[in-house]
Amino acid sequence: VLLDDDFSSIVKAVRMGRRVFDNLKKAMAYIIAIHVPIAGLSFLPVLLGWPLILGPVHIAFLELIIDPSCSIVFEAESEEAGIMRRRPRSSRESLFQRRFVGMSVLQGAGMLAISLAIFAVAYTRGQGEADARALTFTALVLMNLALIATSRSRTISVWKSLRQPNPAMWWVTGAALVLLALVLYVPWLRSLFHFSTLHSGDIALCLGAGVVGGAWFEAVKRMSRGFTSG
Repeated sequence: VLLDDDFSSIVKAVRMGRRVFDNLKKAMAYIIAIHVPIAGLSFLPVLLGWPLILGPVHIAFLELIIDPSCSIVFEAESEEAGIMRRRPRSSRESLFQRRFVGMSVLQGAGMLAISLAIFAVAYTRGQGEADARALTFTALVLMNLALIATSRSRTISVWKSLRQPNPAMWWVTGAALVLLALVLYVPWLRSLFHFSTLHSGDIALCLGAGVVGGAWFEAVKRMSRGFTSG
């Protein structure tokens, strides 16, 4: 704007500012949502007398997905449709609005409930601690990837957003799946994570959890009419 004395430069600056603010809100919503199950799976087993589900190595693995998603994937998102038809945002509007935080917590609570259910069923059925932990962690990683895809847009469905280009998301997703395969099937890594080997039926269960989680995220996003920019 300062270097180009042209009204169109002001419009471009406003458009860019709105896109940056939108993407910042998407990243913050994702951060809040994904840390609900991480916190729950770290503390609830202690309260319930279960074996630990997440240890430092598991959380470090999840952060390898979370950090680039926040700093690269959401930053690279294109603007939402109709971004310049919105009312100007109030300068007093908080980034952490009540409905915004509530939606994120609700999405994270769904992830936590699904993860706890998988661990409880596997553990009480006598599959063993390592098997239950591997199932729960794999399901959590897949739901995390589903959450990233769902959070890319607040105005369109996840199926439409997947057709919009964002190479960074696919790089993060591919890297996460490769790393997950390594910790599940490379013996010394599997031992480090205290996992057992997952078979095809187990993988199908985890994929189903990812699909259910993605459907839950999408339902919460649609219900939350307040998740829009001012």
